[in-house]
Amino acid sequence: MKAQNEIDVLICGAGAAGLTLAIDLARRGISFRIIEKLEEPFGGSRGKGLQPRTQEVFEDLGIIDRIMAAGGVYPPMRTYREDGSYAENRFEAPEPSPDVPYFIPLMIPQFLTEAVMRERLAELGHRVEFGTALVDFEQGAGDVRACVTTPHGEASIDARFLVGADGGRSLVRGALGVDFPGKTLGARAIVADVRLTGLDRDAWHQFNDGDMERLVMVCPLAGTDLFQVQAPIPLTGAPDLSPEGLERLIAERTGRTDIAVHSVSWSSAYAMNARLADRYRVGRIFLVGDAAHIHPPTGGQGLNTSVQDAYNLGWKIASVLKGAPDTLLDTYEEERRPIAADVLGLSTRLLERQREQGAMQRGRDTHQLDLNYRESSLSHDEGRRPNGPAAGDRMPDAILAGAAGQPRRLFDVLTGPHWTLLLSNPVYRPVAVSREGLRVVTVGDEAEMRDPSRQLELADGNCILIRPDGYVAATFDAPKIDDIDGYLTRVFPSGHS
Repeated sequence: MKAQNEIDVLICGAGAAGLTLAIDLARRGISFRIIEKLEEPFGGSRGKGLQPRTQEVFEDLGIIDRIMAAGGVYPPMRTYREDGSYAENRFEAPEPSPDVPYFIPLMIPQFLTEAVMRERLAELGHRVEFGTALVDFEQGAGDVRACVTTPHGEASIDARFLVGADGGRSLVRGALGVDFPGKTLGARAIVADVRLTGLDRDAWHQFNDGDMERLVMVCPLAGTDLFQVQAPIPLTGAPDLSPEGLERLIAERTGRTDIAVHSVSWSSAYAMNARLADRYRVGRIFLVGDAAHIHPPTGGQGLNTSVQDAYNLGWKIASVLKGAPDTLLDTYEEERRPIAADVLGLSTRLLERQREQGAMQRGRDTHQLDLNYRESSLSHDEGRRPNGPAAGDRMPDAILAGAAGQPRRLFDVLTGPHWTLLLSNPVYRPVAVSREGLRVVTVGDEAEMRDPSRQLELADGNCILIRPDGYVAATFDAPKIDDIDGYLTRVFPSGHS
């Protein structure tokens, strides 16, 4: 077995979670490899909805404009009646505001999302190793030795950390012996990407709403010439997912013979489950995405939760590799596992509501903008702020002004792998708290940035410390250097304090 050079992180699985982690580590200068047992990229539309919070993550990773260009907005839902007439409802969208730059979900097939992410990864000098499967691994005191099969034979990889992003049937989770408790939800469905004629592309077509035996939905996939067909099916038996079989299913459930399925590019039949791993970390090994949690597709939460798992973990691994306390890595499970538990509950409730009432209902609770880490050991509120985000909350965007009067978004200031300290001072003065990996931004009438609309809710002398993943880490009543330094020793490499 050929030995490989040591790396910092081995990522097993190149779906959206693995790719998010890879991009984040690449921009931080961390050595890694990302392997995928499939011989070529996944070709299905499965996770086609990107929630507003995930869009903010993708802005930070440098791909949001490409994602927007490749995808599109959700079309209105057209619900057909027995007589062939229909009602049409658009997905509810709030009014745009300066603090929420992305306010509606975006539709883009998963295979296009992942293609954009691989393109970004290539720009950063890395690529996915397809056809490379994890076979076994052994964890030591300071590293993990993994055995993989490649197109050229077996190989050994030594890494400081191993991340299992290898899906609901995770080999990593199974080998660790981590329990994956939960339940089957008594529902089974098909999803297929097809080329068809007989339906237009300006609506999401839904037939027999509320009838879980006859329901069928046909949605045009933004950025493609494909439609996605979704339909519940019996709990047993092998469905016919050929073009002829899908055309027959559509005809039986719609009563229409003018809808013709010409080809199928990808299809799947799946039973719906809600499961949550007992642990997200075992020593130097972590679980992210579907390896850690699976739930029904209602609410469009799956891919989004997976992306944000990786986004939470990436900066923590990088910081520990550079010398931060190892205990920082414990906060990954501390913060993300409760989020997944809440998402499982939300998705299951939405499924039950769809069964009972028909029609998909999605609101702000599916946008993931209000998810928070207020109970995290990393969240510290010294400042008594009556308004604005508390420690653990997502930091909203804001429209600021530079010292020369030019408009600046707060998100432009936050973008990148650094921490940000927003410090309220009437005038700009360099401050002693500056260090590598921390950007200090003064806000005031004659400071580096101005907040003419008082969106930041930052009183004179107060400051907000913002994590690399865009959440508020801590608030302080005044820029007390000792207090800020005390906090940073918990999350920064010791040589930087």
